[in-house]
Amino acid sequence: MTQGAGQGPEVQRTATVRDFRVPAYVHETAPYAVPGTQASEGAPPSEEGYEEVLPEGYTPTQRDLPVIRRGDTVQVTVDPEPVQVAQPATGQGPLFVVGDVHGYLDELVAALQEKGLIDAAGQWCAGTTRLWFLGDFTDRGPDGIGVIDLVMRLSAEAAAAGGYCKALMGNHELLLLGAKRFGDTPVNSGAGTATFQAAWLLNGGQKTDMDRLQDHHLQWMARLDAMEEVDGHLLVHSDATTYLDYGRSIEEVNDTVRETLTRNDAEEVWDLFRKFTKRFSFRDEGGADAVRSLLDTYGGTRIVHGHSPIPYLLGEVGSEDGEDDTRTAVEGPHIYADGLAIAMDGGVTMAGKLLVQQLPLEA
Repeated sequence: MTQGAGQGPEVQRTATVRDFRVPAYVHETAPYAVPGTQASEGAPPSEEGYEEVLPEGYTPTQRDLPVIRRGDTVQVTVDPEPVQVAQPATGQGPLFVVGDVHGYLDELVAALQEKGLIDAAGQWCAGTTRLWFLGDFTDRGPDGIGVIDLVMRLSAEAAAAGGYCKALMGNHELLLLGAKRFGDTPVNSGAGTATFQAAWLLNGGQKTDMDRLQDHHLQWMARLDAMEEVDGHLLVHSDATTYLDYGRSIEEVNDTVRETLTRNDAEEVWDLFRKFTKRFSFRDEGGADAVRSLLDTYGGTRIVHGHSPIPYLLGEVGSEDGEDDTRTAVEGPHIYADGLAIAMDGGVTMAGKLLVQQLPLEA
């Protein structure tokens, strides 16, 4: 499928502030769910002592991940002369993947420059290199629309150079699409009545993104594939087996997701969003078997995903008394599930690292 390549209007970037808390305007612009329903009872969970609970049949009517307290923002430095990506004499160029960006445009630009994929002016300079984004471009960070505009522009520039830049559908693309299309329309969340608008705000929706969202952004997001197999790597957004609910081949899954969005039914889109939000299927006992169930169905020898930040996969979240424990800084992708899974969400929303990695990656 051909990715959208149009470039949106130039916008002024907002200052980068890493803050995983619910923004203040949540309390001013919309309720957390339809009044009088189960999901609307009480205030949203506070930061104090909030712990992640993912019961069977989890539905995202609370914050998708717990708050992690942190100190000063990690500063990203970039060499003035980026590295040059080695290009083959003939054929396709090297393969790179990018984890969850979540609106952190400055960090994305720095990471792409560091890997030699764009130059100091932000233009594609990697020739026939192939670049895949694993989804979740918006929410939580300051400039999600700027991120989408950059990816759309790089898609055109890479194609002109003989390479490509493509992107997958993440749960936050579904969330933003749903919030724009359906707003406060009630949906059955499985835990009472909810709305896309409430879920979007609770899970990091930024008013500046919604204000700047245009039709070409919506069309681009709605056409994104859900999965792809490249050089033996099965690329997906979510570390979940719910892709199996939508088809027995990559083409069937991608077609089913696009058709669901085309029908524009709020309940169907909510169910799609809810399933894309599931996580941790490849972790702990039985995780490798879950990975194999996807590989056996869709092909590939390894799965590469975003969605779940590496500190959560490692269990390095916080102690039982609510205080942060000592966490190892994320330096690169996390390989797990008997070496069959590669996690690419470095946790940029929690002062972690926005990961850009060349594949293959040794175990």
